[in-house]
Amino acid sequence: MVSPVRRCSRTACGRPAVATLTYVYADSTAVLGPLATYAEPHCYDLCADHSARLTAPRGWDVVRLTDGSAPAHPSGDDLEALANAVREAARPHDRGPGGAGGGRQADPMETGRRGHLRVLRSPEP
Repeated sequence: MVSPVRRCSRTACGRPAVATLTYVYADSTAVLGPLATYAEPHCYDLCADHSARLTAPRGWDVVRLTDGSAPAHPSGDDLEALANAVREAARPHDRGPGGAGGGRQADPMETGRRGHLRVLRSPEP
């Protein structure tokens, strides 16, 4: 009986495959992407360990494609930008004439403000 689970192509490795490796000889590039739908004769299926440790021959490039289903981990820059945006939104803005509001004109429909939230007057019919 043949197992429906594809296995790693590396010798003596029996772990389940999670990625497919393809060589593009014309560009000297190794492309590692999500597990292909079908096993192809010139592609290699790799387990998680072997795909993580993949290196290419000298002078070759490795292109790692993500499948989009894995959760993206935010970088330190992303988290810092988010924290700065929250701080900016929570900072009170002086909206009086000649204040430090950056020269912005007050909205005539605005009746109040708290942080980044605004209270607007109902339009008159």
